[in-house]
Amino acid sequence: MLGQIKSLFISNFSVKKFLVTLFFFIAPIFLLSYFFDIYISKNLKKSNRFAEKEYPTWNAIYEGKVNSDLLIFGSSRAWIHIDPTMISDSLGISSYNLGLDGHNFWLQNLRYRELLKHNKRPKFIIFSLDYFTLKKNKDLYNSQQFLPYMLWNKEVKEATISYNGFSSIDYEIPLIRYYGNYDATVTAFKFSLGHLINPVTRVKGYKGRDEAWNSDFDNAKASMNTLKVKLDRPTIVLFENFLKECKSNNIKLIFVYTPEYIEGQKFVSNRAQIIGLFKKYSKQYQIPFYDFSNDSISYQKKYFYNASHLNKVGSQLFTRKLIETLKNYNIFEGLSTNK
Repeated sequence: MLGQIKSLFISNFSVKKFLVTLFFFIAPIFLLSYFFDIYISKNLKKSNRFAEKEYPTWNAIYEGKVNSDLLIFGSSRAWIHIDPTMISDSLGISSYNLGLDGHNFWLQNLRYRELLKHNKRPKFIIFSLDYFTLKKNKDLYNSQQFLPYMLWNKEVKEATISYNGFSSIDYEIPLIRYYGNYDATVTAFKFSLGHLINPVTRVKGYKGRDEAWNSDFDNAKASMNTLKVKLDRPTIVLFENFLKECKSNNIKLIFVYTPEYIEGQKFVSNRAQIIGLFKKYSKQYQIPFYDFSNDSISYQKKYFYNASHLNKVGSQLFTRKLIETLKNYNIFEGLSTNK
């Protein structure tokens, strides 16, 4: 019996010794990986051009530098179409464009949530709607934009894990997500050495595009006669919760459907259903809805570079029209704020 106890003691001592040895072996590797992860992430997010120019906007959010009374949300049709500097100069209200390229409300909501955590609550939100707002894609478009911010970030994980892109360990173990992301790692090292030209291309989130009409729309028509947009029920629920939350927090929402080339409008077979849903929300939650689908801009190809996106001339013309609309309806009446 004494022999068995002694054997068990020796066995337990060996296991403990093994675990202690393993810890002292793994701990330095983990710490080194963690600090190397911080080093890459810190330098990568310095880029104003990598990841489709999204880092400056994410940085402004996480560093608490947005802090504006008026925010603009939506997809690329938001950040390309609405110039917040023009709005600030004309209406005397601090504003910032948080449009997110290539994504619908599922990830626009992530940007909103992170904004509230690190910045003051806005008084107004202009929400740029389009027929993809309530759609959800399978793949995580421009996934590299999340790389510097996603380690141990619960909100980013919850918003992006349902897409094809990252696995669970990418959010939990340092450096794993950078494996295979050669361009991101090289970009980070170049910035650490100060070897990259890095001009600012988006001002308060906005970037007008000096481009002529391209072949995007013709290519889309060649591949299919019409497009039926599939609405995603979980995204709809998320959007409705957002509307309720803004109402309860006294954030004034303004729906805007920015100009869209008239031929492109005909391409989406269930467009009327989608617009009808937005009108229903507008009525249900008393949200002003300014639909510029039939504005004169939408009939002039010279203001677009494809069917969905205005060029810089078109976006500045539209922003002026939007400003006049907001003035005419006294949206900001009685508000006194700094730019």
